[in-house]
Amino acid sequence: MKHLHWINTHRYCLAGLYLFVFLSGFFLLQSFGPEPRWVLHSVVDDWIPFNEWFVVLYFLWYLWVPFFLMYFMVKDKEAYLELCFIMFAGATICLAIYLIFPNGLNLREEIDKDNFCAEMVRFLRSIDPPRNVCPSIHVSSTVAIHLVICRARSFNKCRKIKWMSWAVTLGISWSTMAIKQHSVIDVLWGWVLSVGLGAGYPRCGAMKGWKMRRNNGFGRVEDLEE
Repeated sequence: MKHLHWINTHRYCLAGLYLFVFLSGFFLLQSFGPEPRWVLHSVVDDWIPFNEWFVVLYFLWYLWVPFFLMYFMVKDKEAYLELCFIMFAGATICLAIYLIFPNGLNLREEIDKDNFCAEMVRFLRSIDPPRNVCPSIHVSSTVAIHLVICRARSFNKCRKIKWMSWAVTLGISWSTMAIKQHSVIDVLWGWVLSVGLGAGYPRCGAMKGWKMRRNNGFGRVEDLEE
């Protein structure tokens, strides 16, 4: 009952339910979407050697994203709504691109190594076919989190957290290429997508006539409609 009461008094948290809408759309596209018509490749992809150990950073994403979604939902309403906008708008744009311009990869080669990380990569490849890759949602959502961490008032004086976020963002981005899940093209467009949406978010707020003011003593921000 306490959880239901908290949700009832913090209804903004329901924005996170869009995650399930996105996941449904993504899995439908993976299962029933058109076959890739554009196979992406860059000469830079050939310069990046396969390294199975980066799969650890790749899987870190599955902890990193839910953690900060939950953290901002509980601790920082404005940062949470900004994160939902950048991440979910970006994911929706990605799904539209996958549908209109179905794309894929041909970078994966047989793994001849025998260790735990190599097995993790084999498992990942068995459940995640090389299609619907550009822009990379893995990268765009990670960049979205970093942007929000850097702008959130709840982390205003936490330089170490911001530097850690920057390192994790670069690490996860690189991991997608090091284990050949994505091309550098996918990664670059993932960055462009989130940075563009992040730059546009304040303007969206201004168009709605929102004013920003501090909430005394908590370093938070509240939006007030005119």
